[in-house]
Amino acid sequence: MNSLAQPNKWERFFWPLLALAGFLALWHYSVVWTATRVFPAPVAVLKGIDELARKGLLWAYVGDSLRRVGLGFGAAAAVGIPLGLTLGWYPAINQVANPVMQMLRPISPLAWIPVAIVLFGVGETTAVFLIFLSALFPIVVACISGVSSVPAIFRRAGRNFGLAPGQLLAKVVFPAALPQIIIGLRIALGIAWLVVVAAEMIAVDSGLGYLVIDARNSGKRYDLVVAAMLMIGVIGLALDVCFRRLRNIKSVRWGFRDES
Repeated sequence: MNSLAQPNKWERFFWPLLALAGFLALWHYSVVWTATRVFPAPVAVLKGIDELARKGLLWAYVGDSLRRVGLGFGAAAAVGIPLGLTLGWYPAINQVANPVMQMLRPISPLAWIPVAIVLFGVGETTAVFLIFLSALFPIVVACISGVSSVPAIFRRAGRNFGLAPGQLLAKVVFPAALPQIIIGLRIALGIAWLVVVAAEMIAVDSGLGYLVIDARNSGKRYDLVVAAMLMIGVIGLALDVCFRRLRNIKSVRWGFRDES
């Protein structure tokens, strides 16, 4: 008998919903017991979300944040995947580029804010640039690791079938490395969603990050602050769930273990 059997279908929904209900109850009664006038109760946050929706701000801010993440993350994927595949395919080039990349990679994207403002000014481009930087290195590293970990027998088999180097990379190495690349993309998307919030607090006047800082400064509307925080968390979860769905694609499903 397998002690690690998967939970029943109803359990996958019941237990998370029960945990959510317990969290909301703890939140509500903590506010009641402490009699705080600063931190809002769940009902107050729900009213804040409704207020934002009625004013047409909620979906506008969500759309702005998602657009910036889409632009920055898309640019990072468009640059990072070919770059990572190239560095993984040519170890000599990787050996030259790796010291520079390893020097730049640990620098927090937020440390680039002054440089980005000098280069692009305060605005949309700065936010997108910071998101691009935050997502680029995880994608490149995942691609290099994915290509490097492809078994040598796969390459030899491709050469035996007469594949040219470009065909070997496209038809053998890339599909074999795809599961690891997808993991890198998933990590990069999570980082990009974190960075957009910080970038919007500084560089732009819309988005969920801007809502957090604006609600705090304009009348200390902590109900709207927490509402924005919850929206950030819910959307981040939704993006992660959507990316995990890629594991069900037939061409990459074999490369994943059965885990979340």
